[in-house]
Amino acid sequence: MTTLQVENLSTHFSTRAGLVKAVDGVSFHVDRGEILGLVGESGSGKSVTGFSLIGLVDPPGRIAAGRILFQGRDITALPEHEQRQLRGNRIAMIFQDPMMTLNPVLRIDTQMMETVHAHARVSNAEARARARDALGQVGIPSPEERLSAYPHQFSGGMRQRVAIAIALLHRPDLIIADEPTTALDVTIQAQILAEVQKLARDNGTALIWITHDLSVVAGLADRIAVMYAGRIVETGSVEDVLDRPMHPYTSGLIGSVPSRNKRGSRLRQIPGMTPSLVDLPVGCAFRARCPRADAACAADPEASTAVAGRVLRCFHPQIDIAA
Repeated sequence: MTTLQVENLSTHFSTRAGLVKAVDGVSFHVDRGEILGLVGESGSGKSVTGFSLIGLVDPPGRIAAGRILFQGRDITALPEHEQRQLRGNRIAMIFQDPMMTLNPVLRIDTQMMETVHAHARVSNAEARARARDALGQVGIPSPEERLSAYPHQFSGGMRQRVAIAIALLHRPDLIIADEPTTALDVTIQAQILAEVQKLARDNGTALIWITHDLSVVAGLADRIAVMYAGRIVETGSVEDVLDRPMHPYTSGLIGSVPSRNKRGSRLRQIPGMTPSLVDLPVGCAFRARCPRADAACAADPEASTAVAGRVLRCFHPQIDIAA
């Protein structure tokens, strides 16, 4: 069963410099209990995609086109009060900066209990118990005592764990996680990754994990979508995409990972810079950095199925590597 179906989503920002196409014709789906890794360089449009899915794009940004089908309903067409009922309840988001989630002048228990009461008619005792259990779930020691603390009394990593706990309170059908483990040490990161995998497996929660860290999605996700300049350029299973990349950009990302390079050899990198989204080149946005680019790349590549389960935008896919 498909929890989320995104069709030709475009999110634009009107600026003095021009129209920024932060998300440009993005399509993907996430099934019940599935984890999708959304990866790419900074500025590729990953976070804006996440904000668009949950309806948190503020002016001058707007969803210019496309549909977002959550359990069969187009949530872009819902009135604001119905969208609010979904946020934090059936759809939750974990932000990269925990202070976007936490109010610095309110105690943790107040904030978590308000989140519970916003979508469930339960007693204060039940709301507090849910908050305490959620803190314990993400590895916070002495959760009962920690409920009485303020955000400034936590370290950055501890604040992030609180933010993750808030997202888990209502056991949502879909969680959008925007690099939530960046501030955590590796042991806590492993614990959180194991917990979200368990959540997806046991409760059927669909998860979109936004990150630039390929090593995280390698051990976490079921499928991976690679994003560049506002578009998804390759989609497939984690094993297929990471072991046999077909798009030159995906291959460049994987080649830039230090663990993929031989000891003592120079670190490989993708030449050039990500193009400005205000003035994207005609045709394939990656062609100025691509070793396979030729005259055909002056046209705009359409998304196509190269082999079973693999969708990409490229005139010259690395079929020889994928074979």
